[in-house]
Amino acid sequence: MKNLKYMSLVWAFVCSISFCLTSCDKEEEDVNTVAKPVITLTEVGHDNSKIAHPGHDMHLEASLLAEGVIQRIDVEIHSVAGGEDLLEIAYTDGKYIGVRNAEFHEHLEIPADASLGKYHLHFTVTDGQGQQTMTECEIELVEEDGEDDEDEHEHHHD
Repeated sequence: MKNLKYMSLVWAFVCSISFCLTSCDKEEEDVNTVAKPVITLTEVGHDNSKIAHPGHDMHLEASLLAEGVIQRIDVEIHSVAGGEDLLEIAYTDGKYIGVRNAEFHEHLEIPADASLGKYHLHFTVTDGQGQQTMTECEIELVEEDGEDDEDEHEHHHD
């Protein structure tokens, strides 16, 4: 009789451990079934020229999709040659946060004292699950050519 009671307790313990382990695995599976965010850079610089001018703003547009909803957007621009970052901007609240789809449209102020040359732009989206997607492109800072790009810049600002 003691043996049967002992075996019943062991069996109950084994079943509860098995249940806990399979429950944890299922939870992890559910988190990983949400796709990572998708980023499509649609315009970097006026007419997608990938050119910016010190002391002026640079147009940046992207289509974003995050099944796990957008939690954070980070934009970083740094010199290809190394050195300090030109820009680091984090969007953690506002119209882009807490949604699945967003049309990112911002004008980033390029410092007037920025050095001319080639730069990397990194655009990162983090979703509510903690998953990140990063896309990058190269841009170039050049002297302004004197033409008024803003007159030709036809799009709607939100």
